[in-house]
Amino acid sequence: MGRPKITVVGAGNVGATCAHWAAARELGNVVLVDVVEGMPQGKALDLMQARPVFGFNAEVVGANDYAPTKDSQVVIITAGIARKPGMSREDLINTNKNIVAAVTKEVMAKSPDAFVIVVANPLDAMCYVAKKVSGLPRERVMGMAGILDTARFRVFIAMELGVAVEEIQAMVLGGHGDDMVPVVSATNISGVPLTALLAPERIAALVERTRKGGGEIVALLKTGSAYYAPSAAAVQMAEAILKDQKRLVPVSTYLDGEYGLKDLYFGVPVILGAGGIEKILSLKLSQEEEAMLQKSAAAVANTRDELKM
Repeated sequence: MGRPKITVVGAGNVGATCAHWAAARELGNVVLVDVVEGMPQGKALDLMQARPVFGFNAEVVGANDYAPTKDSQVVIITAGIARKPGMSREDLINTNKNIVAAVTKEVMAKSPDAFVIVVANPLDAMCYVAKKVSGLPRERVMGMAGILDTARFRVFIAMELGVAVEEIQAMVLGGHGDDMVPVVSATNISGVPLTALLAPERIAALVERTRKGGGEIVALLKTGSAYYAPSAAAVQMAEAILKDQKRLVPVSTYLDGEYGLKDLYFGVPVILGAGGIEKILSLKLSQEEEAMLQKSAAAVANTRDELKM
């Protein structure tokens, strides 16, 4: 039995870094696909040449078509465009809807039993597109957002308190946008509630910084957006599935009544293992957090409705 196969669609910064993390962790052989001729092949070859330096043996190949992706266990979709100056939100949604729909059709034709992890934005809406086009059950189509947003929250808390990030337990729920919900009531440092260590105004500042975390990086880079942490989060999801780790993580998941929401992709805590999304967990939230969650859901629902699917 050979290694699992992981396909990454989109060889830009996020996609190429997904390939890097996945190969270096030897999660499986990686196929990097992009429409730009030569780019995925060049990045794949560059990664292959890092193998003797870091001592990993996973193979990485680049392609401009989907033939090499056949029988992939996991497909990570990073393809899509960023919003450009003068581009309306509707134009962005429609463009990425068409890209994600086309990619999903291609990967399903070659790997009908794959688990699909969506990274393209607007995230929750693009998950909805992938599920509708693929026809897969909700356990197999999911979005990467909550792990990234939670990682940012944990890092900001660690920086504030001067403690190791491993000591911080936190959870960020909701849509991947300005209305995301860092669950302060469930946040602790080695069992000590965050509220016992920081004043309310400092916690509020960290929550707001988390919500603006992606924008902060865009403002600093000026010509791009985050890719190290987003790709690490997507690969953590792939690893949880491939190794049946049963991780409790926030994932954009299709809801059918959970949290009072239906026909919506939304960030909630799940158990992620060999069956994909194996269980959706209900968190007890404060009244304020519940209100924020409903506000976030309304924003995600508006974007879903703009898809006209």
